[in-house]
Amino acid sequence: MSELELAGQLDDLIERIGRPEVKWRRAAEERLDSLTKPAGSLGRLEELAIRLGGIQATEKPSVDRKAVVVMVGDHGVVRHGVSAYPSEVTAQMVMNFLNGGAAINVLAAQAGARISVIDMGVVADLPNHPDLVDRKIAKGTADLASGPAMSRAEALESVLAGSRQAMLEVEAGVDLLVAGDMGIGNSTSATAIISGISGAPAAGMTGPGTGLNEADVRRKAALIEDSMRRLRPDPEDPLDVLSKVGGFEIGGIAGLCLGAAARRTAIVVDGVISAAGALLAATMAPSCVEYMFAGHRSVEPAQAIALERLGLKPILDLEMRLGEGTGAVLASMVLEAACRICSRMATFEEAQVSKRHS
Repeated sequence: MSELELAGQLDDLIERIGRPEVKWRRAAEERLDSLTKPAGSLGRLEELAIRLGGIQATEKPSVDRKAVVVMVGDHGVVRHGVSAYPSEVTAQMVMNFLNGGAAINVLAAQAGARISVIDMGVVADLPNHPDLVDRKIAKGTADLASGPAMSRAEALESVLAGSRQAMLEVEAGVDLLVAGDMGIGNSTSATAIISGISGAPAAGMTGPGTGLNEADVRRKAALIEDSMRRLRPDPEDPLDVLSKVGGFEIGGIAGLCLGAAARRTAIVVDGVISAAGALLAATMAPSCVEYMFAGHRSVEPAQAIALERLGLKPILDLEMRLGEGTGAVLASMVLEAACRICSRMATFEEAQVSKRHS
């Protein structure tokens, strides 16, 4: 398919994104105010429930059917030592996900969430598996320290692949998507994307990723800044930013966010990688942010900049930086609690409890 045709498909997707209905936010708020508690006494749980009510067009939202979508891809920039782990760990961790041995498997089981692993660009050939979806754009991105990470057509393909996965999940009955990631070297790409869109210098926002020491973090930041000066991604053109410094799995997360919004489905964003994808999506279609929830505050400094640009407040702050969707799936349980307050708690009238004095 030509780049022009791909761009047309993306335009069509963005045109389908509407805003949550204010009347349903109000209905959820009125429902909460009728429950046996002082108004607003459950704090952010009430705010989360109201937002979900608007998204789902109901006063009794539900997120019982959750799906964690782990986007996976390799990065050519790894050859410069930007990660504490070798690139083959990406494929090895995919097998760990599929065998149920990773942190995200444990936490998703706790949350009652199903996991899908999406191969967006792993270098290795992966075996067939019912939980693995092959959407490989290429075997890893090019080295962003030497030139653009991918072509613009490949960037479009990655976004559209992510949106298609969101559509399939919603069609399967999912009412909450959780964005996860895996890709050795992807914190370098994510930081570059956030720097490229926000204009903030990489030196102040580059973190340790998989566990780099201070000297390696400085070298990683310098590589990002050198690449940004040479490639000059256009902050007004998210596809240009993605193609020059991004990763296939980050493009996939951007598409997942757009697809969720187009289907009026909530999505929980995880750490710095997911935040970079969400920021790309929001630059393409600002209203899609209204369907996003920030799962947690990562210790990666670039994530805070992305969340500030998105206007999202993290649900949790547990000093995590693993990725995979771990912080986001934990936050999904808080969202579930917020929904159950709306649907299962008695009203003053039902419980025959007197309301406060007027």
